[in-house]
Amino acid sequence: MRPIATVLVYSDDASTREQVRLAAGRRPAADVPPVEFLECATLPAVLSALEEGGIDVCVLDGETAPAGGMGVCRQIKDEVFQCPPVLLLIGRPQDAWLATWSRAEAAVTHPVDPVALADALAGLLRRRLSVGA
Repeated sequence: MRPIATVLVYSDDASTREQVRLAAGRRPAADVPPVEFLECATLPAVLSALEEGGIDVCVLDGETAPAGGMGVCRQIKDEVFQCPPVLLLIGRPQDAWLATWSRAEAAVTHPVDPVALADALAGLLRRRLSVGA
Protein backbone atom coordinates (compact mmCIF):
# COMPACT_ATOMS: atom_id res chain seq x y z
CA MET A 1 0.00 0.00 0.00
CA ARG A 2 1.25 3.46 -0.82
CA PRO A 3 2.32 5.60 2.15
CA ILE A 4 0.14 8.59 1.20
CA ALA A 5 -2.82 8.96 -1.18
CA THR A 6 -3.36 12.23 -3.04
CA VAL A 7 -6.92 13.53 -3.31
CA LEU A 8 -7.68 16.40 -5.68
CA VAL A 9 -10.53 18.61 -4.43
CA TYR A 10 -12.12 20.90 -7.03
CA SER A 11 -14.50 23.68 -6.02
CA ASP A 12 -14.63 27.41 -6.56
CA ASP A 13 -15.80 27.73 -2.95
CA ALA A 14 -13.01 27.58 -0.36
CA SER A 15 -15.49 26.58 2.36
CA THR A 16 -16.60 23.55 0.31
CA ARG A 17 -12.99 22.48 -0.13
CA GLU A 18 -12.52 22.87 3.62
CA GLN A 19 -15.66 20.80 4.34
CA VAL A 20 -14.26 17.98 2.20
CA ARG A 21 -10.89 18.10 3.97
CA LEU A 22 -12.50 18.11 7.41
CA ALA A 23 -15.00 15.36 6.53
CA ALA A 24 -12.31 13.05 5.14
CA GLY A 25 -9.81 13.80 7.86
CA ARG A 26 -6.23 12.60 7.62
CA ARG A 27 -7.34 9.02 7.01
CA PRO A 28 -10.92 8.31 5.88
CA ALA A 29 -10.71 4.67 7.02
CA ALA A 30 -8.25 2.50 8.91
CA ASP A 31 -7.49 0.29 5.90
CA VAL A 32 -6.52 3.09 3.51
CA PRO A 33 -3.39 5.22 3.61
CA PRO A 34 -3.37 8.75 5.00
CA VAL A 35 -4.44 11.36 2.47
CA GLU A 36 -3.03 14.67 1.37
CA PHE A 37 -5.22 17.13 -0.44
CA LEU A 38 -4.51 19.12 -3.56
CA GLU A 39 -7.04 21.94 -3.80
CA CYS A 40 -8.05 23.39 -7.16
CA ALA A 41 -10.43 26.30 -7.74
CA THR A 42 -10.33 26.36 -11.57
CA LEU A 43 -10.62 23.89 -14.43
CA PRO A 44 -7.13 24.71 -15.78
CA ALA A 45 -5.67 23.87 -12.34
CA VAL A 46 -7.50 20.51 -12.35
CA LEU A 47 -6.29 19.63 -15.83
CA SER A 48 -2.73 20.64 -15.00
CA ALA A 49 -2.71 18.53 -11.82
CA LEU A 50 -4.08 15.50 -13.65
CA GLU A 51 -1.52 15.93 -16.41
CA GLU A 52 1.28 15.89 -13.82
CA GLY A 53 -0.08 12.62 -12.41
CA GLY A 54 -0.03 11.18 -8.92
CA ILE A 55 -3.72 11.84 -8.18
CA ASP A 56 -5.47 8.86 -6.59
CA VAL A 57 -9.04 10.21 -6.35
CA CYS A 58 -10.80 13.41 -7.48
CA VAL A 59 -13.56 15.06 -5.46
CA LEU A 60 -15.44 17.45 -7.76
CA ASP A 61 -18.08 19.98 -6.70
CA GLY A 62 -21.06 19.80 -9.03
CA GLU A 63 -22.11 23.32 -8.00
CA THR A 64 -18.86 25.01 -9.10
CA ALA A 65 -19.07 27.75 -11.73
CA PRO A 66 -18.35 28.32 -14.53
CA ALA A 67 -17.10 24.74 -15.08
CA GLY A 68 -19.27 22.51 -12.91
CA GLY A 69 -17.96 19.28 -11.47
CA MET A 70 -20.30 17.12 -13.54
CA GLY A 71 -19.06 18.52 -16.83
CA VAL A 72 -15.47 18.42 -15.60
CA CYS A 73 -15.92 14.78 -14.61
CA ARG A 74 -17.21 13.83 -18.04
CA GLN A 75 -14.41 15.78 -19.71
CA ILE A 76 -11.61 14.17 -17.71
CA LYS A 77 -13.10 10.70 -18.17
CA ASP A 78 -12.88 11.31 -21.95
CA GLU A 79 -9.50 13.06 -21.99
CA VAL A 80 -7.30 11.72 -19.18
CA PHE A 81 -5.63 8.35 -19.69
CA GLN A 82 -6.30 6.10 -16.69
CA CYS A 83 -8.38 8.83 -15.06
CA PRO A 84 -8.58 8.48 -11.28
CA PRO A 85 -11.97 7.65 -9.78
CA VAL A 86 -14.26 10.60 -9.11
CA LEU A 87 -16.44 11.40 -6.11
CA LEU A 88 -18.99 14.02 -7.15
CA LEU A 89 -20.65 16.46 -4.74
CA ILE A 90 -24.22 16.94 -5.93
CA GLY A 91 -26.81 19.50 -4.90
CA ARG A 92 -29.73 17.10 -4.35
CA PRO A 93 -30.26 13.35 -4.19
CA GLN A 94 -32.37 13.66 -7.37
CA ASP A 95 -29.20 14.68 -9.24
CA ALA A 96 -27.71 11.19 -8.88
CA TRP A 97 -28.64 10.42 -12.49
CA LEU A 98 -26.46 13.36 -13.58
CA ALA A 99 -23.57 11.91 -11.61
CA THR A 100 -24.07 8.66 -13.52
CA TRP A 101 -24.15 10.58 -16.82
CA SER A 102 -20.89 12.29 -15.89
CA ARG A 103 -19.30 8.85 -15.24
CA ALA A 104 -18.52 9.55 -11.58
CA GLU A 105 -17.86 6.42 -9.56
CA ALA A 106 -19.58 7.84 -6.46
CA ALA A 107 -21.68 10.81 -5.37
CA VAL A 108 -22.65 12.47 -2.10
CA THR A 109 -24.94 15.42 -1.54
CA HIS A 110 -24.36 18.94 -0.26
CA PRO A 111 -24.14 19.84 2.55
CA VAL A 112 -21.28 17.44 3.07
CA ASP A 113 -22.13 14.59 5.43
CA PRO A 114 -18.77 13.59 6.98
CA VAL A 115 -19.68 9.90 7.35
CA ALA A 116 -21.01 9.55 3.79
CA LEU A 117 -18.05 11.42 2.29
CA ALA A 118 -15.43 9.47 4.27
CA ASP A 119 -17.10 6.15 3.36
CA ALA A 120 -17.32 7.01 -0.34
CA LEU A 121 -13.76 8.33 -0.45
CA ALA A 122 -12.39 5.28 1.37
CA GLY A 123 -14.22 2.98 -1.05
CA LEU A 124 -12.70 4.75 -4.06
CA LEU A 125 -9.24 4.70 -2.50
CA ARG A 126 -9.52 0.96 -1.81
CA ARG A 127 -10.53 0.32 -5.38
CA ARG A 128 -7.87 2.58 -6.87
CA LEU A 129 -5.02 1.30 -4.73
CA SER A 130 -5.99 -2.39 -5.11
CA VAL A 131 -5.44 -2.21 -8.88
CA GLY A 132 -1.97 -0.74 -8.32
CA ALA A 133 -2.64 2.40 -10.34
